[in-house]
Amino acid sequence: MEFFKKSQAVRLKSHLDKYLIADDDQISTRQSRRGAATKSGRWLVELVETNPHVIRLKSCYNRYLTASHEPFLLGMTGHKVLQTMPENPGKDLRIEWQPIRDGFQVKLKAFGGTFLRANGGTPPWRNSVTHDSPHTAATHDWVVWDVEGVEVPEDEAAADYFSMVSSLSSVSDEISGLEFGFGSPVSARSSLPRSASPSPRWLSMKKSPLISVPRTPAMDLFRNAKSVRLKSVHDKFLIAEENEESVTQDRNGSSKSAKWIVEIVENSDTIIRLKSCYGKYLTSSNRPFLLGMTGRKVLQTLPKRLDSSVEWEPIRENGAVKLKTRYGQFLRANGGLPPWRNSVTHDIPNRTVTQDWVCWEVHVVEILEAQSPTPPLAAAKEDSFASESSSPSTSRSSKSASFSGPEPESNDSLVSSPPKGSNGRLIYFHIADEHGDVDEGFEELSITFKGNEVKELARRLEAELGIDGLTVCTRSPLNGKLYPLRLQLPPNNTTMHVVVLPPASKVVS
Repeated sequence: MEFFKKSQAVRLKSHLDKYLIADDDQISTRQSRRGAATKSGRWLVELVETNPHVIRLKSCYNRYLTASHEPFLLGMTGHKVLQTMPENPGKDLRIEWQPIRDGFQVKLKAFGGTFLRANGGTPPWRNSVTHDSPHTAATHDWVVWDVEGVEVPEDEAAADYFSMVSSLSSVSDEISGLEFGFGSPVSARSSLPRSASPSPRWLSMKKSPLISVPRTPAMDLFRNAKSVRLKSVHDKFLIAEENEESVTQDRNGSSKSAKWIVEIVENSDTIIRLKSCYGKYLTSSNRPFLLGMTGRKVLQTLPKRLDSSVEWEPIRENGAVKLKTRYGQFLRANGGLPPWRNSVTHDIPNRTVTQDWVCWEVHVVEILEAQSPTPPLAAAKEDSFASESSSPSTSRSSKSASFSGPEPESNDSLVSSPPKGSNGRLIYFHIADEHGDVDEGFEELSITFKGNEVKELARRLEAELGIDGLTVCTRSPLNGKLYPLRLQLPPNNTTMHVVVLPPASKVVS
């Protein structure tokens, strides 16, 4: 209830990653993925003076969200949720909703004891919104909503309404546009991701605007990555098959065959190569997948000379990433019946139904350590090491951008601190929930930080995330437990990996 008291308006996001919107007929309500980008997905919060435990929600058409008595389908228990304007709103209990916390989410309870429910399944249930009581465990999540606070411009037509609305504070629109999804590890689909809101849901309950965490360009997800996993719209991962030639999809993303080593193409800031665990490159071949069809096979190959067939351009698309070939096709995860099921091709999606098939979540598995320019002597030593080793190089040099396993201990001198006059050290951080759990499916975020004081670092992270009272922790390499940082940070601007705990966490004292 505290969150609604401090927000002018909210968006409600269902378990299907769709938003509650007010239809333009000014009567119906439904779910839509585009609710974050339209005013119809925004609901003004009105407090009830006679009952501090309930709220009213008003659509952009100045009509109230209403738990009606009209059945959604004859013979079914669910009833329609509509937009209405009662003659006497102060006495109409159908427009009052009681927010009830459920973990980091909220259930909205109507006067009769039913709950606002986002329905899934086939039409006519798909995208519909009703109020009902969940009778089975399978539909429990259907009545649970993520709440995203939004800021409403004062120059809108509804400005005169705001004088009646509690406006203790406002929450920026950026909270809903934030893509921690980067993804979903660092998930890029969030919008991080299908992943979910990519970030822990307590972030959506924060009190102040997110002021300086930018939207991450697609290439930035790969630039600091040693290896990644790619997750398709079908919730399956891009897999390098054991025959060391085929590429498919599989739900098991924990296998080594789901990990792809990132290479930045020399003299390019927009093109990457992806290498499988078998040392072969993800390749857009000219071989048709099926005769007479447009899609062509995506393979693992190791050409004698690296050409454009192994080059991919990451492009951001609505929170996800598309991988484009140099000839305009896209890496596509196919669905449907065999032989299409689990196959991977490159093609141009011509139908709306397959537009999402070229969208991928990017899960960063390993982070590339920041390095300073290598002195001539060290560079010669590095080249010698690379030439004598049979394994792929793990250091970025002027000749190669290939990354694989962990850095050799004897090569520590090559991973030096940033040169003097730099912007400081890189701090990578995961955001844990109140129990200290970290979703490893989401990428670490990062900031550049000058200084050695832990308190200064905590204040910087609080400013970045717009949340007060954060605790900065490190994870013990022995038992994996979290311990708060108390002393100064390591000297020489050493890159660090930390975990951020929310204010309500009692994991550490």
